[in-house]
Amino acid sequence: MGMPPSGSSTNSFGHIADQVVRSLLQYVRLFSQALLRSGPRQVTLVHLKGIDAGTHVTPSVTQGAMGRVADHFSIAQDDGLEGGLGSFHLLDGWSAAYPETTGYIIPTLYALSDRLQLPDLGERARRAADWLVSIQRPDGGWQGGRVGEDRPSVVFNSAQVVRGLMATHARTGRSVYLDAARKCCDWIVQVQEADGSWARRNFLGAARVYDAYVAAPLLHMHALTGADRYRDAAVRQLEWVLPHQQPNGWFADADNTLRHNDRPITHTIAYTIDGLIESHGFLGDERLLAAARSAADALLEAFVRDGRLAGRYDHQWQGSEASITTGCAQMAIAWSRLYVITGEVRYADARDRMIAWLIGVQGSLMHGPQGSFGALPGSVPLWGRYEKFACPNWAAKYFADALLCAEGPLPAF
Repeated sequence: MGMPPSGSSTNSFGHIADQVVRSLLQYVRLFSQALLRSGPRQVTLVHLKGIDAGTHVTPSVTQGAMGRVADHFSIAQDDGLEGGLGSFHLLDGWSAAYPETTGYIIPTLYALSDRLQLPDLGERARRAADWLVSIQRPDGGWQGGRVGEDRPSVVFNSAQVVRGLMATHARTGRSVYLDAARKCCDWIVQVQEADGSWARRNFLGAARVYDAYVAAPLLHMHALTGADRYRDAAVRQLEWVLPHQQPNGWFADADNTLRHNDRPITHTIAYTIDGLIESHGFLGDERLLAAARSAADALLEAFVRDGRLAGRYDHQWQGSEASITTGCAQMAIAWSRLYVITGEVRYADARDRMIAWLIGVQGSLMHGPQGSFGALPGSVPLWGRYEKFACPNWAAKYFADALLCAEGPLPAF
């Protein structure tokens, strides 16, 4: 390789220095605003002291936590437009609605409606589905990001909307939901790469193993329609994922950034694990289950050893950064599913221990602004790098699913 161009090291150092300065200025702004406002100040002080993880998981405790999450979803939908759900920022308030996360919150709303005997949640789920059908793109997909950002259709995001539409079709029997979901799946199949991955029509234009979480709804669509093209596309994608796993269970190309792909976040690692477990349920391919268990076991060992899950893990499973609540909740779900499959009590123990901690995290927001009630902060502590000082609705979704898992298997959506 030739020598780098003159001044490139200096330019690189300058770029990093600029990023550090911008980050410091952002933290100064966030902390100063948080400490000047009563609600955010109370939450910040709780996180400075640390989260109490002493809650014993009982049916009454999980039901209470579920009820608080359900209330949070209701407030989120009421703040939005026409049925979509946004996220709450402790300092800036509600964001615009997010099609992707609204899509996969829908099955959670139905499950909470059944478990809590709250029919209104089922109606809210249907309203969300109607909104998503109304904003479907002509190509069959749904935009990335939040409404108003006018981003192109994204494969991963669109597949999560499919989950919600299939759940709504199962509830209502109305073909409009299945038709929209099938149109999307046809588009996903059409834009798949020859090697089985999705890149050009995905976030950052990068092929990622967490698209295993796309394969699962395609397999569900195959089960509903019998169309082999959905199963074939899912199998091609899963065959692309498996060689990306190292012998120790770690997955390459698992992060939702380019810069930190060498140490992916637990959120996207868990997407990969859960997608493999779900796909195993449809295909019965033991390689998928073995791959999922290998990674899930490594994170279980880290959780038991360290008493927490870090936000990121490198190829030797060395953790870094603050805990990401979404990834923690997702791993509780994965461990719960593995417990159902294998009967190994260690998975149930890890699930219950994680849920107890997450319930404590939920409680840390009880003195915050109203929009944060029942939610989870993106990171613990809440100033961690992932969704800092914010309550992403996808964290609440997977927390609710983890709570539901503690009482029985989740629906297959």
